[in-house]
Amino acid sequence: MLELEALTKRYGELVALDGLSFSVEQGQMFGFVGPNGAGKTTAMRIVLGVLAADEGEVRWRGQPLDAAARRRIGYMPEERGLYPKMRVGDQLAYLAELHGLERRQAVESSARWCERMGVAERVGDKVEELSLGNQQRVQLAAALVHDPELLVLDEPFSGLDPVGVDVLSDVLREEASRKDVPVIFSSHQLELVERLCDAVAIVKDGRLIATGKVEELRRREGGRRWRVELEEPDDSWAADMDGVSSSGSGVFELSEEADPQALLDAARSAGRIRRFEPATQTLAELFREAVSEEPLAAAGSA
Repeated sequence: MLELEALTKRYGELVALDGLSFSVEQGQMFGFVGPNGAGKTTAMRIVLGVLAADEGEVRWRGQPLDAAARRRIGYMPEERGLYPKMRVGDQLAYLAELHGLERRQAVESSARWCERMGVAERVGDKVEELSLGNQQRVQLAAALVHDPELLVLDEPFSGLDPVGVDVLSDVLREEASRKDVPVIFSSHQLELVERLCDAVAIVKDGRLIATGKVEELRRREGGRRWRVELEEPDDSWAADMDGVSSSGSGVFELSEEADPQALLDAARSAGRIRRFEPATQTLAELFREAVSEEPLAAAGSA
């Protein structure tokens, strides 16, 4: 388990991280999301040891994360972290050796990951000769080539076409499910985060706004939003109900005092019901609410 405990980082008057805490379980796909400048990259760099926190601690499997443990992390920065004039295969083997693999193991792993990421035919090319999408594939291979125990990825899907997104998604699922590797990644592609991740953390201005299992967060209203569809759609039938407001498209928001059963009874009296169910929100909707002026309440730890 990876644990970030009360991380604080300041640059003069600027507070980049303000007591940030969350945890990532073994084998969990974990989305780390927030607006630009929220502190995501700063937090990742502290995990990697590139930056030091002013306060707080990073723990791995219950122990402070030290240099030896960090050698077992696979990291993919948002910016290109590759040597542009070095050949793809040589570069991956070199990086694997830096992480402790013997030369033969490093070469074999380099070839295997080039094949897996769909760049085997470019293994002898210089990185600068590749398209941005293929550079991104090689960069992920660089994060995986030493068989890491933890993956920390900053905007890994940036620059990938749909096929590349599918390849990367499959690889990350395999690492998480088959090898029980925790995978934490940041992304602005919220529909992708929602599809891939078991849990998320949403941050704003260096502070945790919400964290938890995706489904728990989506249902955080506890049944306060309901979707009602009638044979002949007309939302006006609920206009005068106490504690009920319409969100459009047949979605109604109930106050804490309002009874969903009363809404169902009113719907029955208005016509034949085709659908009556809790209306969960998308992660994108949750994100917009979380970073608005009214913060989203956390739904528990991940």
